[in-house]
Amino acid sequence: MTRIVTRPVSEKLVWSLEQSGLHPLLARIYAARGVAAKGDLDYGLAGLLPPKALKGAEDAAALLADALEAEARILIVADYDCDGATACAVAVRGLRSLGGTVDYLVPNRFTLGYGLSPEIVDLAAERNPDLLVTVDNGIASIAGVERARELGIATLITDHHLPGETLPEAEVIVNPNQPDCAFPSKNLAGVGVMFYVLLALRAELRNRGFFTDRPEPNFGNLLDLVALGTVADVVKLDRNNRILVAQGLARMRQGKLCAGIRALFSAAGRELNRLSAFDLGFVVGPRLNAAGRLSDMSLGIECLITDDPGRALNIAQELDKLNRERREIEAGMQEQALERLAELEAGGLEGEGNAIPAALALFDADWHQGVVGILASRIKDRIHRPVFAFARGENGEIKGSGRSIPGFHLRDALDLVSKRAPSLLVKFGGHAMAAGATIPEERFDEFRDQFARVADEWLTEAELTRTLETDGGLDSGFFNLDVARLLEGEVWGQGFPPPLFQDEFVVEQRRVLKEKHLKLTLRKGNTRLEAIRFNSTDDAGDHIRAAYRLTVNEYNGISSPQLVIEYAEGA
Repeated sequence: MTRIVTRPVSEKLVWSLEQSGLHPLLARIYAARGVAAKGDLDYGLAGLLPPKALKGAEDAAALLADALEAEARILIVADYDCDGATACAVAVRGLRSLGGTVDYLVPNRFTLGYGLSPEIVDLAAERNPDLLVTVDNGIASIAGVERARELGIATLITDHHLPGETLPEAEVIVNPNQPDCAFPSKNLAGVGVMFYVLLALRAELRNRGFFTDRPEPNFGNLLDLVALGTVADVVKLDRNNRILVAQGLARMRQGKLCAGIRALFSAAGRELNRLSAFDLGFVVGPRLNAAGRLSDMSLGIECLITDDPGRALNIAQELDKLNRERREIEAGMQEQALERLAELEAGGLEGEGNAIPAALALFDADWHQGVVGILASRIKDRIHRPVFAFARGENGEIKGSGRSIPGFHLRDALDLVSKRAPSLLVKFGGHAMAAGATIPEERFDEFRDQFARVADEWLTEAELTRTLETDGGLDSGFFNLDVARLLEGEVWGQGFPPPLFQDEFVVEQRRVLKEKHLKLTLRKGNTRLEAIRFNSTDDAGDHIRAAYRLTVNEYNGISSPQLVIEYAEGA
C-alpha cells in the first residue's frame, strides 16, 4: 500500500521567501524543506564549515605536513565504491600537488573484503610505506591498525561511518561521527572528510612557511570529485554538503573538471552545460561503482587521477562496458528475487499467506557478490521493507549487503542481532540506511529470522506503509520548459529531495516502450502533457491520481517538459 501526502509548509515562510526574490514555486518547495531564509541557499565557499571544527583534522594536518617535509612514502588505502574512489583521487591529487610521494591500494572486495584488515596491511607493507591513510574506511579496523603498529607503520584514518564501542589506536582519526567531535555536519561523505583534511593541511603548511617559494594549490579544483562522491554515496545533503555539491556542479558546467569525469560523461552521452546532481548519482556514479562490483576499483581510480584525456576515455569506455554487464547480472538476480517474493506472498515459504515479513533476507549461492547491494535496494524499493541480499563468499561464509527504510537504523539492527546471537555475525558495519554483514552460510535461516524479529519490534504499521511526500499540486501555468529547467538547475538529493508533485489527470493515450516503460499523454483541465513511467507498464486506468516530477525531455535535439510518474493509482 502507498500513501500520497503533501509536505506541510508555512505560508508565512513561503511569503517571506517570495519577498526575498525567490521564484514562487521554489519558495514553496524550499519552505517545505526547512529553508528559513534566502541566505540558506547561498552556496558560496565562504559558507563552508571551518576545518578546525572537525575533530582530528588539525592533528591530521600536522601528521601529513611532517610526512611531506620528511619526504615520507604515503600510501592511501581506499574503499571500492564511488565515495572511496573519489576520496582516494582527492587524496592522491591533493598530496601530489604538494610534492608528496603518494601511491594507493584498494582491496579486492571478493578476496580481501572491506577496510584496513591485517591482510591489507601486510599487502601494503610490501610497498614500504611510512604512513597509511585510509579513506572512506578504517573506523572499525582495530586489528588492521594494530598490525600496522607491529610493522612500524603509522596510520591516519579518515572515515565517516559510525564507530563501534572501541576505536582503533591510530595516530589520528578524522571522522565527524566519532565521539566528542563537535563538527556540526555529521553527514560528510568519505570524500568530504578527505577534502577537509586537505584544507587543514594547506593551512598548516601555510603556517610553516611551506609556500614561501612555491604556489599554494587551489583545492577548489578537487570539488568535481567531492561533489561526485557526496552524491553517489547518498549521504544527507545538509547545507554544508549542498555547498560542496553546488560548487562541484558549477565547475563541471563550466568545463572545469578532471579528465576522468569528463570522459565518463562523454561515454554516457551527457552534455556538461546542463549537468545536475541526478547525473552524478545515476550516470557517473554507477559506471565507477561497476569497477568495484565486477572487477577492480583501481580501474575507476586510475580514471579519476589521470590527466591524459585519451587514457581517461579508454578507461571510461571500459567502465561503461562493465556497467552494462552489471545491469545484465542485476536483471537476472532481480528476476529470481521477485520469484521468491511471489512465493512469499502466496505463503509458499512461510505457509501463512501474504507472508512478507517486516524485514527480508535473501540468499542465492549463484548471486554475484558485487551486485547484492543493488539487488537489496531494488527489492527494498518494491516492497518497502528493510532488505538484506547475500551471495556466497569463501570458507563457508556468505556476504550480504542491506538497504533500509526510514525508521529502521540498519547498523543498529545488526548490532542488536549480534548481541542476541553472539556468534552469528562474523563481521558487520555501515550506517542507518545501508550496511554489510558476513555470516556462516549454514546459519542464514537464523539470521533471516533474527533480522525479521528486530524489524517486527521496531517498525510500526505506519512505517511499513510506503509514504510518498509531495509538494502538492502544480498550477497549469508551471507546466513549461522554463520551470522544468529551473527545477533541474537546483541541488537536490538525499535528505533534500527533488520536487515531487501530485495531481489528477485524464489519460488520453498510452503505449509501452521497449516492453518496460509506459508512455502517456495526460490532460489536466485544458492542459495536455507528455508523461512517462519508467520500468513499469502498470495501467491505473483512464482517470489517475499521480505523483510525478517535472523534467526536461531531450529528443532529437528538441527540449520539452515531461512528467516522470513515480506512482499512479485510479482516481
